Parts: sequence; C-alpha cells; structure tokens
Amino acid sequence: MTDDNRTAARFSVQRKERLLDELRRNGSVLVTELARVLEVSEMTVRRDINDLARQGLVTRVHGGATLRSPLDHSARGQSVDAGLAKYTIGVVVPSLDYYWPQVVNGARVAAAQSRARLLLRGSRYDAADNRKQIQALVDMPGVHGVIAAPETAGPEGRELLRWLDALPVPVVLTERRPPRGLVTTRLESVSTDHARGAETAVRHLHEAGHERIGLLASVTSPTFAPIRRGWVETLESLGQSPDDAVAADANLCLDDGGEAFMDEVLARCRETGTTALLVHPDGQALQFVQHCVDRGIRVPDDLAVVAYDDEVAHLGSPPITAVRPPKSWVGRVAVETLIARLDEGSTRPMHHVQLEPELIVRESSVAASALPEERAAKG
Repeated sequence: MTDDNRTAARFSVQRKERLLDELRRNGSVLVTELARVLEVSEMTVRRDINDLARQGLVTRVHGGATLRSPLDHSARGQSVDAGLAKYTIGVVVPSLDYYWPQVVNGARVAAAQSRARLLLRGSRYDAADNRKQIQALVDMPGVHGVIAAPETAGPEGRELLRWLDALPVPVVLTERRPPRGLVTTRLESVSTDHARGAETAVRHLHEAGHERIGLLASVTSPTFAPIRRGWVETLESLGQSPDDAVAADANLCLDDGGEAFMDEVLARCRETGTTALLVHPDGQALQFVQHCVDRGIRVPDDLAVVAYDDEVAHLGSPPITAVRPPKSWVGRVAVETLIARLDEGSTRPMHHVQLEPELIVRESSVAASALPEERAAKG
C-alpha cells in the first residue's frame, strides 16, 4: 500500500468514526449535513454509509442513515418479525416527506432496540383523518399502543384528544401536548420545547447586536403558538416590545402575491428598524432569504435571518442559521415512553417530556469570520 493509500484509508476511518458518533448522538444523520460538516462530497458520505451498512453498523434510509440494532434485520430486507416482537406499536404522522421522517427513523431505532414492531400510517393535518388512521391501527389484532401527532386545536382537536384518552391502548403524543383547560388522565407526550427554541434564536440575534427582532411564522402550524410565545416573552425579558418589530404570517411568502408580501415585509423592517427575523418554517426562510438577495439586501449585514426546523436551511445562499428540533430523539423517546408504560402499567406516573432544540449557527446571522471553524470552512 502506498503512502497516499494509507492516508486515504486513515481519513476514511476517521470519517466513519465521526459518522457513527453523530448517529449515536442523534439517532439519524442526513447526507447533506454530514457532507457539509466533514467537508467532503455527498457521494463520499453515501459511500461511507454503504460501507457501514454492509458491516451491519447502520441502516440506510432515504437521504441518510440510522443506527442499526442487532435486532434490526433490515439488511436482509426484513423488520422485526411479528412473531419475535415483544410489542406492536402503531405510529401515525401527518407528513411522510417533511420533518416527520426523522421522527420515524428515531422511533425505528428505539423499537429495534426494544424488540418492538412499528406499523406506520400517514395522515393529514386533519382531526377526522387522524381519527380514521388511528382507529385503523387500534382495530388491528395485536397492536399494544399508539404514537400519534394529531390535531389539537379547536373543538375538533379537543374532541379527538378526549377520544384518544379513552382508547383501550396507551397513547403517546409526539410534538403535541393537550392544551390547557383540557384534562386527560391517560395521554402521555414527548415534544420539543419550541418556546425555548424561539428564545435561543432571539437571544442569539440580540447577542449579535440586533435590538429589533421580528417574526415570520406559519400561523397554520401546530408549532406557531409556542414559537410566538417564546419570541414575545424573550423580547419582553430583553426590554423590547414585540409591537415595535415586524410580525407576519410566513405562509404568505409562498402565495401568488409572495413577492409583493416580502417587499412589504422589507419595507416594514426599514420603517421599524427591524434588523433581524426569525422565520418558521425552513421553506419560507429559504424563499425569504432568496428574495432578499434578489432585492440587493445583504444577509446578514443588512438583515439577519434565523430559520426554524432545519430541514433545508443549510441549502440557502448564504446557508441559514437554524433552530434544529431533536426530531429523531422525539421518536426515540416516544417509543421508550410507550414501552415503559406497557411494561410498568398504571403504577408508572404519567410522563410529559420536553426536549430542547439546538441552534445551528451559519452565515445568515453572523459574519463568516465569526463562525466556529468547522462551520465556516468550505467543503
């Protein structure tokens, strides 16, 4: 073996060790994010994942990988066999292509480690369809419990939660909590502390020198209320009034009149002295930053932006700083909570778990020179 080959092999081992470290920490990894962090091509990351999958160390999934368990036989095209599973768990999520795939991947990891089988069904952001899909799982022979992310708003949401609370199997809500004023006795929950995520974003922007920090957030999202609450409370704690900054529905960025709306937001930023925005979700943040660039607005020099969700924020130009919910961990802890309930029964106290999100600092909120070295480096 030549010296060049030895060096290449050593770097390959180091990359794979880093990849496994990320998996142990988060439960799943994205090819795009690893390529950026490791400063290599996405093809190189995929090659490393394929090598680790052949060794039985990881499981390949769309766009990335998850941890493998000795009980996970997916490398042979199988999941945990129904006859070998200790428990069968139904999972209902409102999307199979945004945010929720990582939650499901985390749930798969925990299920494999606990000798449980998952039955997945997709739903819509609609209480009636949520109930239909959950009922279909409950009616299946041998289903021991359900993990779900149902609608919780309005009369329909409250009625759905009452129905869930009365089911004959335990239910764990993911990224949802029963609203105040609705008493439930059997529902448990695992969610991200989104108010804390908004606080982290606002404090980051304030520390970067911004006195007026606005909010563009999707008013139709279940995450809207805690994000707005975190934004309001943090501004007030910093001696700022939310009424003095820009606040609008981020969904309008994607409407037919999206460009006119974003021009209006920029005009209001100038009028109010708003120099930074928290934008939820990622797609709208990406659209807004692109519009800023098209209008000659320098990001972050003229206007700093932080996205919320971190699904596609890293693809922006410049890459967008983002609050990253611990999605795979939400899935993992939801499965662990449900299995603990099944193992321990009614003697176990009811659990409502909140996990903290992470702020991933990129170029849209601070100058490149101020970024941590590994994030400032270009691959």
